[in-house]
Amino acid sequence: MEKISVAVRFRPPNPAAADPSPGGDREWRIDDTRVTLVHRAAGPLPGAPFVFDHVFDRAATNERVYGTVVRDLIGAVVDGFNATAFAYGQTSSGKTFTMNGSDADPGIIPRAVRDVFDTVRQTDDREFLVRVSYMEIYNEEINDLLTLEGRRLPIKENLERGVYVAGLREEIVNSAEQVLELLQLGEVNRHFGVTNMNARSSRSHTIFRMVIESSAKNQIDSEDPIRVSVLNLVDLAGSERNNKTGTEGVRLNEAGHINKSLLMLGNVINKLSENGKQRGHIPYRDSKLTRILQPALGGNTKTSIICTAAPEEMHIEETRGTLKFASRAKCVSNCAQVNEILTDAALLKRQKREIEELRKKLQGSHSEGLEQVVLKLRNDMHKSELERDRLAMELEEERKLRMTLEHHLTEQQKKLEGLDNTSISADQFTDSTQLDALKTPDFKYTPDGFVAHRSRYSNDVEVSPLPENLDNIASDDLWTCLNKGCVTDLDMLEMTPGLKRKASLLQDATSVRYSANLILRLFTTIYGGSNI
Repeated sequence: MEKISVAVRFRPPNPAAADPSPGGDREWRIDDTRVTLVHRAAGPLPGAPFVFDHVFDRAATNERVYGTVVRDLIGAVVDGFNATAFAYGQTSSGKTFTMNGSDADPGIIPRAVRDVFDTVRQTDDREFLVRVSYMEIYNEEINDLLTLEGRRLPIKENLERGVYVAGLREEIVNSAEQVLELLQLGEVNRHFGVTNMNARSSRSHTIFRMVIESSAKNQIDSEDPIRVSVLNLVDLAGSERNNKTGTEGVRLNEAGHINKSLLMLGNVINKLSENGKQRGHIPYRDSKLTRILQPALGGNTKTSIICTAAPEEMHIEETRGTLKFASRAKCVSNCAQVNEILTDAALLKRQKREIEELRKKLQGSHSEGLEQVVLKLRNDMHKSELERDRLAMELEEERKLRMTLEHHLTEQQKKLEGLDNTSISADQFTDSTQLDALKTPDFKYTPDGFVAHRSRYSNDVEVSPLPENLDNIASDDLWTCLNKGCVTDLDMLEMTPGLKRKASLLQDATSVRYSANLILRLFTTIYGGSNI
């Protein structure tokens, strides 16, 4: 068991960031291993100082930080140990500069890549195979930075590989220059944004991974152990406060995911720093970041954490939170051991015999492109392995989907059989309301209370009132009285077409004929039956 190595690095003051409280009296006092908050006039403020393995002031270079914290990890990785180094801190505190650096002062990642290949070349008794990958966690989605097609990759776990990202592209490399070119490609695909505190703020966590396989030279016995080690170099996005960064819209949504994942990382560190009996469940699965870094936090890995901090007084609370995180991380212990594999799970073992045969065939040709041919064959074979894993994963998903459909069909069949075997009788219901609810509704029945019924034809035919005195001559006043004031143009009259009456209207037709006879007798009375 060994403790996680924790270092704190203070960046130089940022002249572009105006302190909203000028003339402040508090500042951080930095020693080799100690950080204390002091009052410029009164001295140290109440509270115990923070003590770490290493503390770097604003004058420290990336070379010094790398040599003190990370260089020993490279030798351990080449010897078969897993190793992880990551930067943690608030936004604009110098994490990306510490990990990537600049042309004048390269950061931890490029220096580690060169040291790996330098150490491999100096190891004469072993043969090495190195492959690299580069991923980011953006809004809780894993993206492959080496290819645009690698988006929303899932996390898998098995006995041979442990926790891994399925579908992640891995490139077999044989020089530091190849790796640095891949890193430049990944930086182009990485998510950055502009905030009030940083002109190029990281909007995602990035994980650069090197997998190193090695075996003893001149031995091809299948029982020889293969060492497989993993080096993780992690650049975490910084925690943010919206009132300082001024983020909104997409940037605000990114900040929410970043702060949430960092909170989950802090919860894991808190649990691991507790006493073993009180520790309980470790919430690795609460975020994808802690799930991928699970072996580095309390597992089989040598881990170093570099916590970056801002010296300005306006950031004192954020810096205090970073130092508390670093203090808890210093209490976490890992159990690192050499990873030796005796099965064919190692890629190097599966390729070794074929490569040896190829070397023998090309040994007499003195071909300058021998190493390139071998590298190409290794890459082709590795891509075939990745394709096979992808197809196996898709096949497993199809199998699960088919089982789900078969189970659903079985359940539906059982329900249908249950309906066929079930008979419902009126004796089963004691309440008439329940029985009425099962009856088919009668749509022809209409309640009397809601519809007012009216006959289509009226039985009483309206007629003009009879005049009191009838003479033999019909005057205009008589016609007006008989027609209720209506004047009829006889030239415009036309015959009404005959209508077919239904049997149900016979009674109404009889009433009409009766009215017509009555009018006829009336005219007979008026004109005395002459020439009508």
